[in-house]
Amino acid sequence: MFVATFMHGTMGKGAARRWRALWLVWVVVAWAAQPSLAQRLIWLGTLGGWEIETTGVSADGSVVVGWAQDTAWQRRAFRWTAVGGMQDLGTLGGDRSEAFGVSADGSVVVGWAYNAKGYQRAFRWTAAGGMQDLGTLGGDESVALGVSADGSVVVGWAHNAAGQARAFRWTAAGGMQDLGTLGGSEGGAYDVSADGSVVVGWARNAAGYGRAFRWRAVGGMQDLGTLGGGSSGAWGVSADGSVVVGGAYNAVGWMRAFRWTAAGGMQDLGTLGGSQSMAYGVSADGSVVVGDAQDATWRWRAFRWTAAGGMEDLNITYAHLLTDGSKLYRANAISPDGRYIVGGGYNAAKWREEAFLLDTQGTGVEERSGATRVRLRLLPQPVHERVVLELEAAEAAGRVTLAVSDVLGRVVAELLRGTVLPPGVHRVELDVRAWAAGQYTVVLRTEAGSTAVPLVVVR
Repeated sequence: MFVATFMHGTMGKGAARRWRALWLVWVVVAWAAQPSLAQRLIWLGTLGGWEIETTGVSADGSVVVGWAQDTAWQRRAFRWTAVGGMQDLGTLGGDRSEAFGVSADGSVVVGWAYNAKGYQRAFRWTAAGGMQDLGTLGGDESVALGVSADGSVVVGWAHNAAGQARAFRWTAAGGMQDLGTLGGSEGGAYDVSADGSVVVGWARNAAGYGRAFRWRAVGGMQDLGTLGGGSSGAWGVSADGSVVVGGAYNAVGWMRAFRWTAAGGMQDLGTLGGSQSMAYGVSADGSVVVGDAQDATWRWRAFRWTAAGGMEDLNITYAHLLTDGSKLYRANAISPDGRYIVGGGYNAAKWREEAFLLDTQGTGVEERSGATRVRLRLLPQPVHERVVLELEAAEAAGRVTLAVSDVLGRVVAELLRGTVLPPGVHRVELDVRAWAAGQYTVVLRTEAGSTAVPLVVVR
């Protein structure tokens, strides 16, 4: 038995008062077969109609939001949970609504709804307060498309007094703020960083082209460029605002998914064999991107991209979950830890297009050659005092790092760092009695890749 004491770094204001030493018990036991966490594909149903689209997922995968047709064939914003099913969030007095974003804990939903006068209005919904009209920038209509991790910052587009659509950032204290443009007249914000400080979207430049932007209070709106064409748009951003994803035209006029960083600029993520692709969501650390892309037969398919593995067709990776002939057409959002993916596809059992929730957990990290495999399990879950992090290695896995991050993507504990992991089952005990309640993410990195599991602390 190997026992070590770890002192962690700070995790933000007041952290030093809440943290104590972590006693880690490293136990190596003989190889034994352990039950794995099963991968799952859940089709979410409808509100009585046929069309549905998922647009957001909470950090732990327990809440999904989007829109679905009701029995009158009207689109209605919904909030889905495994326990309660699909909940119609209503409207602002009209007959239609759509949800586009959800806070990390699933308690705040944003989108748009028609009011009694028939205008689209941005809303912020909570169970206690219902649907709140966020107003406009002086015009008639607005739409909310993204929300910060804690639900306090909302972004989208709204009409100004001249009837122009402008990107906005809303807070309860400051109301709706016009973020400006890149020299043109219109724009819209699509996503916001976990703390609400970085906003991404699209805006017209002086030449009239729509361009992907990244906005900060200091520096304003930054044009992220294109892939050689005229236009681009940003649809997703990492927790700290450093990684942006979206779509941009290349020099021959095809739309391609991109991943942008300040150091590397705009990177073309490729396709699945066809000509076009689009990225819609990104994990908290910016390492996993999801969207849709054309395959070699020009069919649109849901994809997941990583630097190590490139772009993979989710229909191939998770073929064992699609044996009835169902298909995954697009991936619209991903949970901060990269475990849960939501989007739209074809549910062969119901003979209709439907929204899905894909839980990718189960196989852990696995090399393409199958030479190395590590499974990560948390026992119990959720946790009140102590949790055991169980690592199962079929054979030597090389150097392993195991860390925990909060909902903002900040590392709050590094349990293993470059530790050589021999074959067998290994357990690390983590004391969370001094931790604040909420969502955390346990990230396991090996020489083969990485995997992540949500850690929920309750009080």
